[in-house]
Amino acid sequence: MTLFFQLKVQDRFNMRIEIKKARTKKKVLKQYPNARPVHGANGVQIMDGDIFIAEEYYMPATSCEDQAWEFAAIACRTTQNFNRTHPDKMDLGDIEGKINRINRRKNKGKRYVR
Repeated sequence: MTLFFQLKVQDRFNMRIEIKKARTKKKVLKQYPNARPVHGANGVQIMDGDIFIAEEYYMPATSCEDQAWEFAAIACRTTQNFNRTHPDKMDLGDIEGKINRINRRKNKGKRYVR
């Protein structure tokens, strides 16, 4: 009886791992639709054409394909974070518009604005 429950828990654990692998692969393929694993002398690398996706962040080539997809997903996520928070992204017009929106929210309920 306990063996059945242990196998059931193990199946659920294995299913979660497979779902996680599928999600990381899906994240990379969303940003790089032509990405594919390439087996070379160094190991497995996720390539998009001639570009090694995780090279910019010095992620190593691995012997495991799942870990290579995970490294590529980490590189995609890190690139997205850098692009979102880069200081050169916003120019003065964006900052001025942002300040105007904030002031409009602050003064929304007031009748007379000084």
